[in-house]
Amino acid sequence: MDNPRPETVVYPFTAFNFAVEINRAGSAERMAAASFAECDGLEITMEAKTIREGGANGQLVRLASPVSYGTLTLKRGMTANFDLWEWVEQTVEDPRVRADCEVVIFAADGSTERVRFLAARCLPVKLKAPALNAKDGMVAVEELQLAYETLSLKPPGGR
Repeated sequence: MDNPRPETVVYPFTAFNFAVEINRAGSAERMAAASFAECDGLEITMEAKTIREGGANGQLVRLASPVSYGTLTLKRGMTANFDLWEWVEQTVEDPRVRADCEVVIFAADGSTERVRFLAARCLPVKLKAPALNAKDGMVAVEELQLAYETLSLKPPGGR
């Protein structure tokens, strides 16, 4: 069997090369300038509701329930940049403050954008200071959790 042509081979995305952009909702104002080591929780969940029709014993009707979204968890090594802490303080002072978060996955070359996830109207629900242990000598890692209202996917080039 011949090898497939190079343009027909679809390579899987790599999970190690990504960026996170956090901007004030509805504007281009940057809420946080941060690089993250881990990103988890980009998910949409929809449960199926089951209905049985009288007399149709061999069949079920499945209806879609409302969509729910996950909680985005971001981890990074703590630095002298306190943007995330300032954002949480702003949210405590004014609970209407929201941000849009975009997670961009890059190709292995580090510059070609493969896909962009758009988490809209994010609310910081947890900001965890690093665990401290004088015996370990590890990097201090802080964790941010964001609740978001919608999640969409934007392929490169806006397809």
